[in-house]
Amino acid sequence: MSRSIEREIQVQASPEVVYEVISSPKHLREWWPEEADLVAEPGATGTVTFRRPEGDKIQPVTVIEADPPRRFAFRWSYTDEPAVEDNSLLVTFDLIPAGGGTLLRFAESGYDVANKPDEMLADHTSGWDYFLPRISPYAAGLAQRP
Repeated sequence: MSRSIEREIQVQASPEVVYEVISSPKHLREWWPEEADLVAEPGATGTVTFRRPEGDKIQPVTVIEADPPRRFAFRWSYTDEPAVEDNSLLVTFDLIPAGGGTLLRFAESGYDVANKPDEMLADHTSGWDYFLPRISPYAAGLAQRP
């Protein structure tokens, strides 16, 4: 059985706004990593950086899909190497217009090939449970701006 993390969030903002929030470094920094350096184009590589007391954790990322405002997907490496299929997790965001806003469907997969998959799955589950709920109020606030 393939292990993954899957969540659905209702966001009171258009898919266009939500797409920017999940794919643009200036918006990513508001709800997820402290730093993000990536371009939302398939094949583009970059990094996300998490500040930690013991030192920054810099994760390589590779954009897999960028289909505004419907889907954004990337791989992030759990090694220091560029993110490819056998050393990374696949994150997908699907955006569906719903109820005057957006239904965001999130999934992270690839734990079956990861080193220490149980530990990583537990760590990422708690991480995404913290970070994903931050998208909705942030995107809704952006949608309110003139």
